[in-house]
Amino acid sequence: MAYPIEKKLVVAVSSSAVFDMAAADAIYRKEGDDAYRKHQLENLDIPFEKGVAFPFIKRLLGLNSAYTKEEPVEVIVLSRNDPDSGRRFFRSCQHYGLKITRGAFLTGKTPFNYIPAFNASLFLSANKEDVTDAVNAGMPAGLVLPTSIKRDDDNDRELRVAFDFDGVVADDEAETVYHETQNLELFHAAELKKFRTPHNPGPLKDLITKMAYFQKLEAKKAAQNLGYKPALRVAIVTARDYPSNERLVTTLNSWGLTAIEAFFMGGIEKKRVLDVLKPHIFFDDQLQHLEPTAATLPSVHIPFGVKNRAKS
Repeated sequence: MAYPIEKKLVVAVSSSAVFDMAAADAIYRKEGDDAYRKHQLENLDIPFEKGVAFPFIKRLLGLNSAYTKEEPVEVIVLSRNDPDSGRRFFRSCQHYGLKITRGAFLTGKTPFNYIPAFNASLFLSANKEDVTDAVNAGMPAGLVLPTSIKRDDDNDRELRVAFDFDGVVADDEAETVYHETQNLELFHAAELKKFRTPHNPGPLKDLITKMAYFQKLEAKKAAQNLGYKPALRVAIVTARDYPSNERLVTTLNSWGLTAIEAFFMGGIEKKRVLDVLKPHIFFDDQLQHLEPTAATLPSVHIPFGVKNRAKS
């Protein structure tokens, strides 16, 4: 029996996060709403091109194929578009084999308020205002950045997801110390002092916790079945290094995230590791880490914490 929505790992997406809607959006900006809606109606059966988050969403939904009774993953759409555009969205999903059936099309109104209604652990959108408002309201949201190179190997069924730690998985307590002191030694000293104290959760703690649960299940399957390749790989890629790694590990262990990989970069550009890992999506709260990666892999900005408040 399929899980009820309250028990599922739910990700909410905007239309423009999953599909490339640049052509339709250009019509809207140039000619207005009526021309936009007419364009969508005239092209109902022409699927949108794949967008930045498509590889992530495709593989995320693919996890259900390994758990057919429970169907523990769901993707829903929360969109500013009108219901007519929603028809084209769902038909595009059907064309690509994406089992997305639920959602809301709000005809210009902001959609993020409905994140809790669908029990979503993440809202992905290309609309900066919606994402910022959602995060400021304490909801888990990320801004999908434009990616010039869209690679997706259909023969690769593994889903790889990479998270920054501070300001994404955990709160911004440590980042606040460094921001206020600009002193790396004081930052390490503060973290060592609290190395036995887990951090409070950040915006994507629920998402990574649910993903880590599946990672453990997949690892168990691989241990029991020779030749089985796990379908999910989750990693932390952080600017931390020794000794601030201590409190990070304490935090992950306290949340039961013991199967996650961790890369402690210590100031080395994260892109070096990400180019090898090749995640289907990478979450970070700092644009300076995302700007190098966004050119070649799906990258998502989490506008949370002191680093982002300082720029607003």
